[in-house]
Amino acid sequence: MQISPSILSADFANLESELGAIANADWAHVDVMDAHFVPNLTLGLPIVESLLKVSPIPIDCHLMIEDPDRWAPPYAEAGAQSVTFHIEAASDPVTLARDIRAQGARASMGIKPGTPFGPYEDLLPELDMVLVMTVEPGFGGQSFMADQMPKVQQVREAVKRHGGDIWVQVDGGVSARTIEQCAEAGADVFVAGSAVYGAESAAAAVDELRELARGHRH
Repeated sequence: MQISPSILSADFANLESELGAIANADWAHVDVMDAHFVPNLTLGLPIVESLLKVSPIPIDCHLMIEDPDRWAPPYAEAGAQSVTFHIEAASDPVTLARDIRAQGARASMGIKPGTPFGPYEDLLPELDMVLVMTVEPGFGGQSFMADQMPKVQQVREAVKRHGGDIWVQVDGGVSARTIEQCAEAGADVFVAGSAVYGAESAAAAVDELRELARGHRH
């Protein structure tokens, strides 16, 4: 059960200390948005390269961008240990996943709430993680979509059928109130933004979320 706090909810003027505040987490989740694939603009490769130099934990880049076939592999090359592309934006996901892996990163496929998982099940052998979005991607602080839990379950069952060590990640509205149902549905990597950075102690929030998830392991 891994906790991956989203720095989208952190103080962008003090990212090094904000990463230090979550040193007990498993990953730092970095949302890259291009104002095309999603209606928001966040940060890009130069900032990720700077974060990689100072982060006490591995970085998980979630690329909500157009043309990930071109732009995703450089994040892996820069040293991000996990790179997620959106299946809705990828033109050749097999080659893309292989390119990410070839750079030494874990390859992950993200799916938006309105995107079914079924058509992409045959991609599992190329992937190390599937991210099921539990909000519409683009902005932090949105309400959790419980109607995505059957999809999480579907991904977990497909992973069991296919074998291999493929993680199932949820991102969006994950908090102490919602994490248990995510874990019960089969998720094992949890992205939490405001639930961590909005807490009095980010580190304590990470520990609490991990304990809650462990108690409801699928």
